[in-house]
Amino acid sequence: MKIAVIGAGSWGTAMAVMLGHKHDAVSLWARNEEVVHQLNRDRENERYLPGVSIPTSVLCTNSLQAAVAHAEFVVLATPSQAIRTTVEAIASHLSDKTIIVTATKGFELQSLKRMSEVIAEVVPQLSERIAVLSGPNHAEEVGMKQPTATVVAARSAVVAEVVQEVFMQPYFRVYTNPDIIGVELGGALKNIIALGAGIIDGLGFGDNTKAALMTRGLAEMARLGIAMGADPLTFAGLSGIGDLMVTCSSRHSRNRRAGILIAQGKSIQEIEIESKMVVEGIRTTAAAYQLAKAHQVEMPITEKAFQILYEGKPPKEAVLDLMTRGRTQEVEEVVADKSIWKL
Repeated sequence: MKIAVIGAGSWGTAMAVMLGHKHDAVSLWARNEEVVHQLNRDRENERYLPGVSIPTSVLCTNSLQAAVAHAEFVVLATPSQAIRTTVEAIASHLSDKTIIVTATKGFELQSLKRMSEVIAEVVPQLSERIAVLSGPNHAEEVGMKQPTATVVAARSAVVAEVVQEVFMQPYFRVYTNPDIIGVELGGALKNIIALGAGIIDGLGFGDNTKAALMTRGLAEMARLGIAMGADPLTFAGLSGIGDLMVTCSSRHSRNRRAGILIAQGKSIQEIEIESKMVVEGIRTTAAAYQLAKAHQVEMPITEKAFQILYEGKPPKEAVLDLMTRGRTQEVEEVVADKSIWKL
């Protein structure tokens, strides 16, 4: 079996390393030729995943064609705004038996589409062979073989189970879920709440504040998910509350770190330069703000995050706005697909 991982950031590298421990032929694509040379020479991604050894079964290349040629699995780990152009570049090299796994969490800003939807538009013949991987999986810990769990969703149960088997390791437990919408939304929307968690830390607030933010953040994630056709129970799983917990609290979370910098007065441009990697929550906030309006869903935390990021609202004022909103009940009854979800 040949597997291609497209994107040599921290998460792409961690997945290539993990897959290389189980499979004999893994390609890892990086855009920069010098980076590829360094990866193949030192067997370590010094910039994005230092201290993790890349097994010899992983061949790094800067040729997309060479990476995906004859690959049965293609794993996408590029930034969300590059997914469409990446799939367009490899489309002619994919067979009708290729399974595409997206590990990118976000929305395409121009279309507001989820990653699986973007991929299906480019290669509609493979729409039933697209899977989504999401969960509380920081690259630094996966690379060190620390135990974790994740979830894979696909339209086809057979495809999901095949991907489950490909990724399953003693330290990486994989569950399946038929709710591809909910799994993608959970992975994307939690980054907005993680920005808020970082802002809370940067402002010097405590655990009570963060717990309240995460709880109400999960409620509005599920609220938008229901409006977009997701199963509400998915948000109680690994791609929902699981990913939310780790991204809001971990020292490895780039979205949380970005929130801390926002509280310190840094601009989006300064944050992205300092982080050296794409902070998906920044763009996801813009997309989710538009989706909430389109679906007429109330998302107060997302709205305040948008105002901070794009309208210059001071973070302390945003917190005060949230705390002084009109009185409401914690539990709402929302009917979706003949089931009732308490928010």
